[in-house]
Amino acid sequence: MAAADPQLGTGRKGTSMKIGWIGLGNMGLPMAANLHSAGRGADFEVTAFDLSPDTRRAAAAQGVPTAESTVEAATGADVLITMLPKGEHVRTALLESGALAATAPGAVVVDCSTIGTADAVALSTVVTGSGRRFLDAPVSGGTAGAQNGTLTFMVGGTDVDLDAVRPLLDAMGERIFHAGETGAGQSAKMLNNMMLAMNMQSTCEAAVLAERLGVSAKTVIDIAGVSTGDSWALRRYYPIGGAVESAPSSRDFAGGFAVTLMRKDLGLALDAAAAHGVDAAATTEVARRLDVLADNGFGLLDFSALVRLVDGTVTGTESEELR
Repeated sequence: MAAADPQLGTGRKGTSMKIGWIGLGNMGLPMAANLHSAGRGADFEVTAFDLSPDTRRAAAAQGVPTAESTVEAATGADVLITMLPKGEHVRTALLESGALAATAPGAVVVDCSTIGTADAVALSTVVTGSGRRFLDAPVSGGTAGAQNGTLTFMVGGTDVDLDAVRPLLDAMGERIFHAGETGAGQSAKMLNNMMLAMNMQSTCEAAVLAERLGVSAKTVIDIAGVSTGDSWALRRYYPIGGAVESAPSSRDFAGGFAVTLMRKDLGLALDAAAAHGVDAAATTEVARRLDVLADNGFGLLDFSALVRLVDGTVTGTESEELR
């Protein structure tokens, strides 16, 4: 890979490409582990960092080499990958910590976090101003996709920079879409999550109604899964426990895509909709429901816990204001 892009690994002929990784959460850890496994004995090596010592120990237990700081993980890196909750975290990790400056000249920064389009463009300006390169490359596929290496990457940036890191993305996912220029990856991810949230809400309502009508979850999935009610939320994330073994509902909504993170993503969608004159009434309602879950202490559960509002398990005061 290094030979295919002379800007990467300059002056390090015969050595492995260095990959720095920052962020080892529910998505980041399995992604980094898959990348490490793919690079072992090949032409790149991964060094990862997370603020949590427990998370670093979990990564080390999976064989992923870890660092004690962002700068240590980034030092001399030809590619620096970030997978963090918010844009402010990415900015802090890259700029305020000094990680960006520690990377190799001409390095490619690949941000796999889901952040605002404007945030991605602003970060790109700073990164390219330092002589490095930038791609926004958020992912879809959930924790199962991260663990199984079947993620979808939505990438914003140049063809040349995407080609430089494509082998790395291939090690973590099945599909790579070049969405357009810088920020386009984030826009595409925002739209995807906007639709996912609506699909989940409707699936929760149908799933609870099916139970009360005496229609089994398997019947709903089998029929709707080949009919016009089909969706990823139906087949992979059915919100009634036991229907889909790998779904968060089958482990009491632990892990997965947290309520607070989906709420953050819907906030990005609502901001974009307002800026472009789009009536996003359904998105507004699901955002309100996620606020109710968070306000009742369920913010760390997977967002498919929306079903708890549908079936009446959770009730709470409506949020007065959408943040």
